[in-house]
Formats: sequence, C-alpha cells, structure tokens
Amino acid sequence: MGLRNKYVSVIIVAAGMGKRMKSNINKQYILLKDKPILAYTIDRFDKSSLVDEIIVVTRKEEIAYCEKEIVKKYKFKKVTKIIAGGEERQNSVYNGLKETNKICDVVLIHDGVRPFIKNTDIKNNIEGAIEYGACVTGVPVKDTIKVVDEDNNIVDTPNRSKLWAVHTPQSFVYDMIMSAHEESIRRNIFATDDSMLVEKLGYKVKIIHGTYNNIKITTPEDLKFAETILDGDKEFSMKGGNY
Repeated sequence: MGLRNKYVSVIIVAAGMGKRMKSNINKQYILLKDKPILAYTIDRFDKSSLVDEIIVVTRKEEIAYCEKEIVKKYKFKKVTKIIAGGEERQNSVYNGLKETNKICDVVLIHDGVRPFIKNTDIKNNIEGAIEYGACVTGVPVKDTIKVVDEDNNIVDTPNRSKLWAVHTPQSFVYDMIMSAHEESIRRNIFATDDSMLVEKLGYKVKIIHGTYNNIKITTPEDLKFAETILDGDKEFSMKGGNY
C-alpha cells in the first residue's frame, strides 16, 4: 500500500470537451510533443510508489479509445477502471468515488489536463489528507485581483496576501469526500471544486503549496507553455522509473 499503510486511490477527471482549445479532439487527447496530455498525467501517478490505484473518468464514447490509445499503449499498470463521467465535473468525480476500491483510505482528485504535478506534490497531498482530512494544492496569486460588478466596474480589491490560485490534486480522507458528495446530492448543492463541498459540511481544508508549473492546459497558449515546461524539466520525461 501507499504512505503509512494507507490505500491511496487517484481519480483523474478527463471528461471535459475543451472548447477553448479550438481543436477537433478533446483537450486531454491532444498531443503534447508526441504523446497525449492525458498520458503524461496518468504517468505521474502510475510511477508513484505511494499510489495504489488510478480511476480515469472520461466521456462514455471515449472509454474504448482511452483504454486502447492511452492505458494499453503506454502500459499503465495502476489504472484499474476507465468509467463514464457525468453531466458536470461534480457528477464525474462522484462516479469515480463510487468505483474506488472498498478499502480506499485516501483519494486524490486530479485534472486530466494537469500533466506537471511533481512527485513531491503527490507525497505532500497524501500526507496532508492523512493529517488534516482535506487539502488542496495551490499557489499564492502573483497579480492584484479585482472584483467587478455586472457592468465591469471595480467594486473591491481583495488583499492579495490572502489569495491563492487553487490547482489539483485535491485530496481527502475517503469517507469525508464521499459524505460531502452524497450530502450535495441530497441538498442539491453545486460547487466548482470538491473542496467547496467539504467546506459546506463545516470542515477545514488545508492549502498545500504547489508549483506554478502545475498548469491546466485549456487553451492553445497553454499548450505552448506546456511544451516549454516539458523541455526544461527532466522530471516529466516518461522514461523515468518509479519514485
């Protein structure tokens, strides 16, 4: 098993369509150099000795493609299931939670188009979930943030020192995040990320300091930046061994 004898499951959400990418294929399957973005992402967790299983959530019509062109082609060993997502990301994550191993202790939820998560971040997320129950990866914002009204008039300037940009993984003790999703269904609560559901139950969520290179690839500009990251950091080579 993973860290401290805890069973660690990873849910990789790859069911988005990615309209902003302006591509005829969904963003997770776009090639970064010579491999699909999703292959890089899965590889990060597949190589980790701290991870026990990976569940990929994709569009129903792409399950066979994902299995053949991603999982089998790159010989990923820890992908136990490829399942269909839901109407929204929240539904997709819930579908993934229902499919984790029954002995799962800790679950990491990660975007399929964030291929640059570092191995230290994986370790820190697992440790954070064990210690705090819930944690999210993030970085302090660099820019001044403005709040505007419906007419684009500035109405507030929050204190930048208290603002963080939230990434994934978002990591939780399994029972906590599953309860949060089930409660959201009962109360018809919608949230843009999983930590919001946990917060609504009254739990505190810890921020884990990540890296600025842990980008979400959603636009052509992001893809160009991703190529630069890939060229400059050997950790993201798919030829590396386990860590």
